[in-house]
Amino acid sequence: MKFLHLADLHLGKTLGDFDLKDDQRYILQQILEIAETKQVDAVLIAGDVFDKTVPSEGAVQILDEFICELVERHLQVYMISGNHDSDERLNFGSSLFEANDVHIAAKYQGKLFHHVIEDAYGAVHIYQLPFVKASQVKRAFPEAKIETYEDAVREVLAHAEINQKQRNILVAHQFVSGKGKDPTLGGSEGALTQHVGTVEKIGYDCFDAFRYVALGHIHSSQSVGREEVRYAGSPLKYSLSEAGPVKQIPGGVRERDGAKQVPIVTVDGEGQVTIELEKLVPLRDLIHIRGTFTEIVKEENQIEHTEDFVYVTLTDEDIVPDAMRIMRQYYPNTIKLDYDNSHTRELSHVDVVQATQSRSYEELIGDFYKQMYGAQISEEEMDMMKDVAKEVGIYEAD
Repeated sequence: MKFLHLADLHLGKTLGDFDLKDDQRYILQQILEIAETKQVDAVLIAGDVFDKTVPSEGAVQILDEFICELVERHLQVYMISGNHDSDERLNFGSSLFEANDVHIAAKYQGKLFHHVIEDAYGAVHIYQLPFVKASQVKRAFPEAKIETYEDAVREVLAHAEINQKQRNILVAHQFVSGKGKDPTLGGSEGALTQHVGTVEKIGYDCFDAFRYVALGHIHSSQSVGREEVRYAGSPLKYSLSEAGPVKQIPGGVRERDGAKQVPIVTVDGEGQVTIELEKLVPLRDLIHIRGTFTEIVKEENQIEHTEDFVYVTLTDEDIVPDAMRIMRQYYPNTIKLDYDNSHTRELSHVDVVQATQSRSYEELIGDFYKQMYGAQISEEEMDMMKDVAKEVGIYEAD
């Protein structure tokens, strides 16, 4: 039995001010081609299908197109909700989908979702666990002692009465840790997971009854604890931190660094698992370039794919006037422009809370101006800053 493992599609997401619907359609079409080439039997989608709990019309349309293409190819689909998804919206039409072998598990209701499919060697058991919190499972089993997410997941699995001798597959969306080691964050999920405590973490050994665990939630493709417990990762780069290693200019920028992958999982008749990672090539990659403004715009230093999303770090000591507008003439999809120089490095070492206590607005603005421009702010410029601050209600004259 052969599976294609997806997760964290985040349909409807934007990157800066840029809409990603064309990029998402492009990568999903590529995934369909991989599924056909690799002759997979089923597709596992491990949550965060949408980027928002109230998805846009465009995001719903992209999912509809993708699911219809999977059905036309006679592929079975096992999809669960993630923490970004609305249970009710993802579950809409699930009864109709079921007739076409599209199995959606959007809301945990006291029982692990379970389906059985057959191959030449017999039954393969597919279990689906949508994103759950400890409080949700506690409501289903009020007598159980559930304090952590791991307690909750263990309780859910215990009530499923899983036969470990069978070929069992689980699709889940949780924060799973390995042997004393957390998974590597892929970027845009970091705000939700970088401060995760022990209450939210789930040890990979919870899943010993499963031959393969198809995880979602972390955007970097990686295994956790053992090879068969794996995050698929997001199919596109959704964060500036995923732009890959910064390349100094001059010296060139390595194109399309840090490629995304999609796992193709084969389970043989004995339950042995093999995993192939198929590279995904985006319509527009996310590139981080670094150097002085003059160096970056030199013709010999310009990157090949000018339509890629670009994150620029300027190392100039002085602010370059209108730098973003000019940069977008070279790279129209420039998302962000920042500086790394002696001024910004000095600011980064300042304890902001401590530095602002007992200091006047004028002192703070004057210090900031001096850090950025190396000169004293003029009276006219200070008056303008005061007027702006009054407008937004953060400054009152003595």
